[in-house]
Amino acid sequence: MKILALDTSTEYCSVALWRDGAVDAREVLAGQRHSQLLLPMVDELLERHELTVGGLDGIAFGQGPGSFTGLRIACGVTQGLAFGAGLPVVGVSTLLAMAEATGIGHVVCCLDARMGEIYHAAYAKGDTGWEPVHAPTLCAPGRAPLPPAGPWTGCGSGFAAYDAVLKQRYAGRLSAIMPGIFPHARDIARLAAREFEAGRAVTAEQALPVYIRDKVALTTHERTT
Repeated sequence: MKILALDTSTEYCSVALWRDGAVDAREVLAGQRHSQLLLPMVDELLERHELTVGGLDGIAFGQGPGSFTGLRIACGVTQGLAFGAGLPVVGVSTLLAMAEATGIGHVVCCLDARMGEIYHAAYAKGDTGWEPVHAPTLCAPGRAPLPPAGPWTGCGSGFAAYDAVLKQRYAGRLSAIMPGIFPHARDIARLAAREFEAGRAVTAEQALPVYIRDKVALTTHERTT
């Protein structure tokens, strides 16, 4: 099975090709240039493997949460490529992709959501894959859900942006913190492969971002109070 995966949910832009278990990936610190960089990165990766979009079995993307604009870019490009080639699509939670990236079995994922908040989720990995302990949510760092007792690892940009608050919130509950973990296409590809194999893909038209937050910025009054 050949799966193309895309992620533009943070300041990074990444693409990956999952090919029968082997993953080849590219990433770049894109800033605000995701729309300019994504398709050339896809073209370069497919050309390297002598593939066309029509030669793929499916496309996966980081469906959120994350940057509103970034989520729309990845979803829109995925829909366009998949619709044109008649391919199925799988959307993967960016927070779950972060958990996958750690290589750890019990993970608290915190992605900086700006505006004094984080996107939060907690996952535990068992024999059949990842299970959500706390589903993805938006919250203030000081009110992040507490995981059950056990050895947990914290990951993501939330731990860099709100280091002191989250360390106090999770005092005695985390064995390690990995603030440099971010959603990446290689992990999205691995997770998506299981979804495709299980028959849980959707059509291009059904692929949608998951924003969680419905507000993109503070008002002038909120910024000054």
